[in-house]
Formats: sequence, structure tokens, C-alpha cells
Amino acid sequence: MKTLDVGALRQAMENLRFDGANDLVQRTLARHGLAVPDQILPGAAFQPPFTAPVPGLATDPVPSGASFQADRFACAAGGREYLTYVPASVRDGVQGMVVMLHGCTQTHADFARGTGMNALAEKHRLIVVYPQQARGDNAQSCWNWFSIGDQRRGRGEPEIIAQMALAVAGRHAVPQDRIFVAGLSAGAAMAVILGQTHPDVFAAVGAHSGLPFGIARDVPSAFAAMNGAGAADGPRRPDAKPTPTIVFHGSTDTTVHPRNSDRIAADILAAGPDQTVIDRRTGKTGTRPYRCDTAAMPDGRILSEHWLIEGLGHAWSGGQPGGSYADPAGPDASAEMLRFFLSQPRDA
Repeated sequence: MKTLDVGALRQAMENLRFDGANDLVQRTLARHGLAVPDQILPGAAFQPPFTAPVPGLATDPVPSGASFQADRFACAAGGREYLTYVPASVRDGVQGMVVMLHGCTQTHADFARGTGMNALAEKHRLIVVYPQQARGDNAQSCWNWFSIGDQRRGRGEPEIIAQMALAVAGRHAVPQDRIFVAGLSAGAAMAVILGQTHPDVFAAVGAHSGLPFGIARDVPSAFAAMNGAGAADGPRRPDAKPTPTIVFHGSTDTTVHPRNSDRIAADILAAGPDQTVIDRRTGKTGTRPYRCDTAAMPDGRILSEHWLIEGLGHAWSGGQPGGSYADPAGPDASAEMLRFFLSQPRDA
């Protein structure tokens, strides 16, 4: 009899939709010849591999003239609650909008605090939208990146998020070619999906500690993908016009294997032109070394950036104290993502 690694089960429990949690997990694992120790089944003591979410709507004060408000969006594909940060600086004109997708067990407000994105939005005159996964759709508040029904255009979570983005952008007169999406972990996996399913909505993607498009199609493959299985396979060429993507991953991430970030970057290159120029640079922020590979197209446009942060675990690089999944050691993923987003060329 095979015995499932306890750590692997804990990670999978963050990323699964729990419809009848005990029965679903036990039936699925049993079908694949795996036994689950009783003490780690749902209902037993379970500790997430990061600090607990910070309660409350917003832990930082909102600057005078800015707003940070809760709302709910619904469309034919479904609905979700969300927060919108509108900086005081937009009185001088909106530069763009970023949709931020939290990780498992996080809340939208917690993610806002940990990434520090609102302060940067004030500087760059950006609207920020923080969708909230519904507990009824995933017991651990994970975006369902591993579900086939949530990997397609026109249905499920990608459609809800894309339609929400368009609605908020229309309300605030955001230029159509200045809508971006970024996420952490399960949120990063969903951001990658959105770049694939809605390239006409999102001009660029930021994926921190995420997973590549289509690598998981069900519960068992979600286990495998997070542990790095399948990420080393040959890249797919999903379309002829890839969405520019900036990727961050920690070298010591034990929740989502860093090999997944290699696959995200490889998929983008495979979908791009036949010739690209790769430039590798290394650096250090404080005590933390990093490597960044930049892929440029023949016309000079940047197709992708792939950051590997030495010593970083499963946490937002350069994150703010008080937020979960946040490592303040840097480099600052939020600032680098906005730089990458705003450097994208405008539509003709």
C-alpha cells in the first residue's frame, strides 16, 4: 500500500474544491492507490505554511482623497466580491489598472496589505482591483486553477474576473490596453490562465510562485504539479501572440516547486516569435541574491522576465509586514511588476 506524503496532502488541501471534503479527498486518493493518514484528514488540526490572514477590510489608513471600497460583481458566469483602490493621484489622470489575485487562505484585504500595491498605485496613478474567492467555491479560498471548467474563456472564474475587470475599467475610464493582472500561488496560476484565455483584456501578466497553464486538470495532477511533476516537459505553443509575462519564484519554495516558473517562462517563449534575445543579469537586494532572465523580441519589445530569488520561500518578494505570504527581504516584486506592466507598448 502506498502512503501519501503528509506535506503534499497539506499543499493539495489548499488548492482543492471541497465538495464533501472527506469523501472527495478519500475517494480520489484511493482511486490512485494512495492512503491518507487519519490525523490529517479535513477536520483534524491543519496549519497553513504561512501566517494567518490579517482580519479586517484594510489595515493601512487610506490617504486623503483616495478610496478603498468593497463591492460585488455578477455576470452570467457567476459573481465574486471585490475591493477597489482608487488613489487620490488619479485626479491627474488614470494610468491603468491592476487586478490582484490572492493565494490560498488569504483574503483580498490581506493580499493588499502584504503586497503594498496600494501605495505604489498612488505613485503611478493606477486603479487596483482585488477579487475575493468565495468559500462556497473553494473551502480554502483558492482560485480553482486546476479545474478544467476554470481554464476556459466564456465560463467559470476566468470569465468572472475578466468581466469584472472590464466593468471596473469602464467605470473609471481606464485605457483598454492598460489593464493588467497579477497573483500569488493559486492566484498566479489563475493570472496565467487569464493571460491565455483573455489576451484581449489583459495587456500583461505577473505570476508570483505560480503554475503554468493547463498543467493540472484534476485533483491528482494538482498534487503532482505543485511538486514539480510535468513542469519539465516540453513547452506548449498555445497561441501565436503570447501575453507578456513577468515571473517571480523563490528558490526554496516548498509549496510550489520553482520548476513551475521555468515552465511558465518557456511557454511564453514557445508562443512568441521564432527568434528572441535572452539577457541574463544577476544582482542582490540586501542579503538576497537574484537572477533575472529577460526575453526581448526582434523589435526590442520585452516578452518576458523571469526572476529567481535565492533563499525565498512561498511568499511575495519584498512584501510588507503584517500580510500573509509576505517576505520583506526583497527584491520588490510589486514595484518590478508595475515597471514591467507600464513599459508595455500602447496599442496603435
